[in-house]
Order: sequence, then C-alpha cells, then structure tokens
Amino acid sequence: MSDNDEILRYGHSILRRKAAPASKIDSDVTDIADRLTTCLERVGGLGLAAPQIGSGLCVIAYDIGEGCDIIINPRIEESDGLEASVEGCLSLPRLYGDVPRAERVIVKGLNRRGRPVTIEAQDLLARVLQHEIDHLDGILFVDRVAPETLHWLVGDAEQEGEPQRVYTTLEDALKLFEARAASRRRLAE
Repeated sequence: MSDNDEILRYGHSILRRKAAPASKIDSDVTDIADRLTTCLERVGGLGLAAPQIGSGLCVIAYDIGEGCDIIINPRIEESDGLEASVEGCLSLPRLYGDVPRAERVIVKGLNRRGRPVTIEAQDLLARVLQHEIDHLDGILFVDRVAPETLHWLVGDAEQEGEPQRVYTTLEDALKLFEARAASRRRLAE
C-alpha cells in the first residue's frame, strides 16, 4: 500500500460536496482527526481536509513544520491582502499552479478537545488554511488557479535531477484525472 492510498483523488464525488459541521466532539470526530494527522505525517504534505479521506465532516489538519494540528469547524473570520503563489494538492498529485489567496487570515474553530481556538495566520499558514477550508466547501485549488500557470512536475530529483515543469491546460489535466477515476471505479466493480 502506498502512502497516498487513503487520500481520495480528483474525480471522487465527496471532494465536490460541502462538508457538514461537527455538532459535537465525539469519537467519530476524534477518529477523523487522528486519521488526518497520521495520513498527513506519513505523506509529508502541508494540509489535509476530511473530505480527502472520505469524511463529510468539517475537520482539517495542517503542518507547516511546527507539528501537526487540527481545527474542527474552521471558518475564516477576517482576511486581507492578496498574493498569488504556487499550490498543489494531495488529491491532484503532481499538478501545480499559481493561486491568489489572502496574505493574512483569522480563522476560528475548535481544537480536538472542543475548545474554541483563534488562529491569526499569514503567509504560508494563511495559504494552507484557506486551501483546506476550501476543501470543506467542495472547492479545489484548480477552481482558483491562474490557468496559464498550471503545470505538472515531471521526474524525480533523486533519479533524474530537478523535476521539470510541463505546462498543461486545465481541461487536459482534469480529463486525465477523470480518466484515472473512471479506471479506479471499473477496477472496484
């Protein structure tokens, strides 16, 4: 089993659904939080949202190098500034592009114990939180990407030198992911 087997890929319907707020912090919510944390630590990403592991609840995990943390029912209360920067997504592997996001956000939600938290984030953390909260609304980075910047990273730095950027259109990239999703569905039948 590869590290990404638990992460749902583009083409799975749950990735486009709006997640439901957790009404209470129960074992289902803490199990999702644990799964998100374990999966994120294993794959080494910056963030992961519950829909990406098949859950329809509003829970996200993030780690920008300071340890993994969880927010339940996160919402952006305030934002300002605007900056475009490269993003990718574990549900759309190896695809990247520039996405405009607020430079600073204030996010409120609950921690694992159900206590209110407020996070004042800027730069990378602000970007990661916005990306993951988008997942909870069924929005993927390709919905916000500057289309002319969309590219695949091809190659492996350990084997072939620096990975190369191969530019693509949004239509072509999504067709490829949809074909892979159809193939996975056929294999599952």
